Amino acid sequence: MTIRFPTILFLAVVLGGPATSPLSARDEAAPETVEIKNIAYRPDPEAKPDLSKHERCQLDLRHPKGGQGFATVIWFHGGGLTGGKRAFPKIEDPSITLVAAGYRLSPEAILPDILDDAASVAAWTFRHIAEYGGDPGKVFIAGHSAGGYLAAMVGMDERWMKAKGLSHRQFAGILPVSAQVTTHFHVKKLRGDTGEALRPLIDEFAPLYHVSKELPPICLITGDRKIEYKSRVEENDLMAVTLGHLGHPLTEFHEVHGKDHGSIGPASAPFIEAFVKRVMEAKKERP
Repeated sequence: MTIRFPTILFLAVVLGGPATSPLSARDEAAPETVEIKNIAYRPDPEAKPDLSKHERCQLDLRHPKGGQGFATVIWFHGGGLTGGKRAFPKIEDPSITLVAAGYRLSPEAILPDILDDAASVAAWTFRHIAEYGGDPGKVFIAGHSAGGYLAAMVGMDERWMKAKGLSHRQFAGILPVSAQVTTHFHVKKLRGDTGEALRPLIDEFAPLYHVSKELPPICLITGDRKIEYKSRVEENDLMAVTLGHLGHPLTEFHEVHGKDHGSIGPASAPFIEAFVKRVMEAKKERP
C-alpha cells in the first residue's frame, strides 16, 4: 500500500503538528535525555585496516534517561559522499533515541567502504542499543541527501547487513530524505561512469534496483519539485509507485511544499516522528 500526501496537506503536517505528530501528548511527562559522544562503532583494533580510532568511524547517541523499549532512528548526514559531518536530526521527541553516524568519505574511502561503514553503524545499533534503553526491534534507518542514499541502500540491499550477520528486514522502517534512489552521482563517478550527471543509472548501487514487497515500511520525503534537485522528486515518486505495484505493505511519499534540497533536511523531522509513531502503533495492533 502506497500513501501519497497531496501538497495541500504538507503545511498541515508541519504547522499543525499535534494532529499528526507523536509530540502532542508528551509535554507533561517528557523524559530527560542523555548524550554520549564519539562512540567507536568499529572497535576491533585487529581488523585491517584498523578503524577503531578513526574519527569518521564514530557515532553520537542521544537517548532517554531511564526506561526501556524506545524506538531508535539512525541518521546519516549528507555531503555528496565527499563532505559533511555527523549531527543529530532536528527530531524533538525525547522518547526517540537518536544515533548520529559518521562514515568515511571519498576520496579516502571508496566502494564498498562507505556502505560498509553505514552497515557497521546499523550493526552496532542492533547489538548495543538495548544497553541504552532502546529496543532492537524498533530501529529505523534514515538520512538526508547522500545520507538518505546510504540509509536506502543498507535498508534495501540485503548484502550489507548480511555481511554483518544480520538482515535488512530487521529494520523497523527506512526513511530516505531527498535521497538519490538511482545510482548516486558520486558512486557513478567512482565506478568510472563518464555520462551526464543527470543521466539516471539503475544498477546494483541504486536503491531502485532493490525494490521488493518484502522490505520494511518505507517513508520517502523530498522537497518541492519546483526547487528541489532536478529529478530528485520524480525518482522518489517512481520508487513509491513501484513499491505500490509490487504490493509493498506500507510506503509513504511526502513532497513538501516550499522546501528545497537543503531545507528539507531539518523540515523532515515531524514527518519522521509521525512515521515512527504510526509504525510503532501498527506493531502494537498486530496479534
